[in-house]
Amino acid sequence: MSNYEFNFGQFKTKVSFCELDNLLPQTTSLIVADENTSYLIPDEMKESSVILPPGEIYKDWKSIEKILTKAVELELGRDANFVGIGGGVICDMTAFAASLFMRGCSVTLIPTTTLSMCDAALGGKTGVDFKDYKNLVGTFYPATELRICVDTLKTLEKREFLSGIAEVIKSAMLADNELLTYLENNRDNILGLKRESLEFIINSCIKVKGKIVEADLYERSIRAHLNLGHTFGHALETVTGFADFSHGEGVIWGIGRAMETSRELGIVNREYYDRVFSIINLYGYRTKANVDATKIINAMKLDKKKKGGIVKFILQTAPQETLIREVPEDILYKVIN
Repeated sequence: MSNYEFNFGQFKTKVSFCELDNLLPQTTSLIVADENTSYLIPDEMKESSVILPPGEIYKDWKSIEKILTKAVELELGRDANFVGIGGGVICDMTAFAASLFMRGCSVTLIPTTTLSMCDAALGGKTGVDFKDYKNLVGTFYPATELRICVDTLKTLEKREFLSGIAEVIKSAMLADNELLTYLENNRDNILGLKRESLEFIINSCIKVKGKIVEADLYERSIRAHLNLGHTFGHALETVTGFADFSHGEGVIWGIGRAMETSRELGIVNREYYDRVFSIINLYGYRTKANVDATKIINAMKLDKKKKGGIVKFILQTAPQETLIREVPEDILYKVIN
């Protein structure tokens, strides 16, 4: 597999691929993992580790405080390197804590899920959920290095694996028609965890996201496109208490709502609309949610990406043709219901 180096503003991020026996970087000051990934921590590093409960409901200030408290107990300095081993939740929190400790220390992320390898770990978005709202508090703080071991995906439950494939579908829709076609033609190999297929989709997503974030680290323009499906999806996660839908399931539902919105606005061609839903159905995702549209819309009004009090939506008109626009509330009610 390829290695990559990205320049994200004043930050440089190296992406490398490694094996299980070479997982940790040479400089490791503090390790953050959850109960699902703690088995990857060497015995000699257990005393320098923070093991958190797994799941979105623990993505909060209490977890950040545990990480920072451990750093103080270890008497770490600004030259420390925080290492996060886990999925999107662990990667987000480890990088957030690193951005706060002594106003910023080094961070290495070792993503262990499809979601974190293909999306969450790269690009520097960090944070925690706050007052029941997804990622409301955070920073832009790219990791110094990502170390990816594809073999860790073999331990995932199917639902968790599919949660990450949602971000692969999103990346393909935004910027890689070859990947979109690959998803259509290689379902069994992908779901069967064939190494060649996993390597192809991970490399494709890294190149898509890396290029976009290099152009717009702080989400002032094109990076907002990466939120396709997320405004709807984050609201769904919030309303359902981060329990009924995984992040990826929320994103897929949100992509469906975005495509329905484009259809209601008359801006997407039918062929592409049908193609997207065909891929969603091919991988067995839920496209319906029994939720109160008013609650979803109210949650979206608190979306962290709003500007001037206005929530704008990422919509598509065709493959790799993306736009940002306001949507009348009556259409939102229609597509949510």
